[in-house]
Amino acid sequence: MKIGFIGCGNMAGAMMGGIVKNQICSPEEITVHDLLPAAVERVQGAYGVTPASSNQAVVEQSQIIVLAVKPQFYEDVIREIAPSVQEQQIIVTIAPGKTLAWLAETFGKDLPIVRTMPNTPAMVGEGITAVCPNENVAPEMLDSVLKMLGGFGKAEVIPERLMDAVVAVSGSSPAYIFMLIEAMADAAVAEGMPRQQAYTFASQAVLGSAKMVLETGKHPGELKDMVCSPAGTTIEAVQVLEETGFRSSVMQAMRVCAKKSRSM
Repeated sequence: MKIGFIGCGNMAGAMMGGIVKNQICSPEEITVHDLLPAAVERVQGAYGVTPASSNQAVVEQSQIIVLAVKPQFYEDVIREIAPSVQEQQIIVTIAPGKTLAWLAETFGKDLPIVRTMPNTPAMVGEGITAVCPNENVAPEMLDSVLKMLGGFGKAEVIPERLMDAVVAVSGSSPAYIFMLIEAMADAAVAEGMPRQQAYTFASQAVLGSAKMVLETGKHPGELKDMVCSPAGTTIEAVQVLEETGFRSSVMQAMRVCAKKSRSM
């Protein structure tokens, strides 16, 4: 499997790292290019991938082409590479707001295109990627893309209408969780705990809680109730969170996140 990355930012680097670590393909089979030489040098040094002289060179050497540039640069990059892309190659995108219809129109020809939305936990092999193929993606092509995405976490095929919800619930949500961990640690520090230890306790609590949801199959509300003993400490904290609009704040944040995604 020969994979090309146009763009070598943090998300692309996380994807490359997982692909190489899990031996989806060899580092030599990953070709990369970025306008910033330092970005190419970073991923080359970290993962042993192969630099290319241009975006067109990436296209010429790849079966799967990942467009890992920022959304505002998509149109320019697509118009640059479109003449070189062949029908047997697969285009994979990771940008919010760029629909399959827009991508097809911008390329100006029928191509296999897979729209995806990964997230930064891919850096530690715990990403979750939403996958939406167009009608030109054959089953074996989709299998190849899913295999690639499985190198750095889980991947699920969804209808395109849910992609903006995915941006809010997984693409952007690591930032919400980092803020939660930071706030929990700050409170622990205020109670006298050393800061690094506070980060460890807060982070492990979040990690363990997430695993309980995934592995027990229980509703999050049921798991919450299991922690809330009658007249105990937890129910006191939960009452304050309800009074200060914890759940409402999260929901409102996700709504504006999805709205922004739709407008990009």
